[in-house]
Amino acid sequence: MANTWGDDKILSFNDVVLRRSDLDILNGPNYLNDRVIEFYLSYLSTLHTSPTISLIPPSIAFWISNCPDTESLKDFIKPLRLLDSDELNDNLNVELAEGGLHWSLLVYYKETNSFFHHDSFMGANQWNARQLYKAVSPFVSDGDAAYRECSDTPQQKNGYDCGVHILATAQVICKWFSSGGMKNRDELWLGDVKQTVPNVVNHLRDEILGLIRRLMSEMVVE
Repeated sequence: MANTWGDDKILSFNDVVLRRSDLDILNGPNYLNDRVIEFYLSYLSTLHTSPTISLIPPSIAFWISNCPDTESLKDFIKPLRLLDSDELNDNLNVELAEGGLHWSLLVYYKETNSFFHHDSFMGANQWNARQLYKAVSPFVSDGDAAYRECSDTPQQKNGYDCGVHILATAQVICKWFSSGGMKNRDELWLGDVKQTVPNVVNHLRDEILGLIRRLMSEMVVE
């Protein structure tokens, strides 16, 4: 966990608190941290309010993957509405909850009862994605959900943009769901991800920075 001494809080959005250092992360060629990831997912959830879409933050995905107690996991997962919604999980290759090497995205699509893993770095997180899939799948559709590695997922061109890629992918998938893409069961979001994500990645850091600054300006000063 990063040292927050002297690192001012700049924004509280839903349950996410951002700090000054998060702006520095977005300003440069840096690996996105948990706070930035969770903030943007929380923002996407305010844009896409359909009860069929559930965006699961990285801390919860980590806990689900590593919970040794099945009964506790059952009680924990129930409020997440996994049986009633399609979910997007951040999957982090980690040994600690707030540290790691690589972000990827695991999506559950209820209509096909399948999990889809989007990894922007040659499947580096495949083992971790399968671990999360195995932890969650018993709680959806009697535990017979399929798993799929999405080989057409756009690949990052550097060693630090994996977080940007998963947020861009989450953005595109949410738009696909909200625009009614799921009405045709045979047409998934994979083509949209392949075609659109690279362009979204190019400007997403600036987009998130602009969003944070706009929200900061709208804060009520007491």
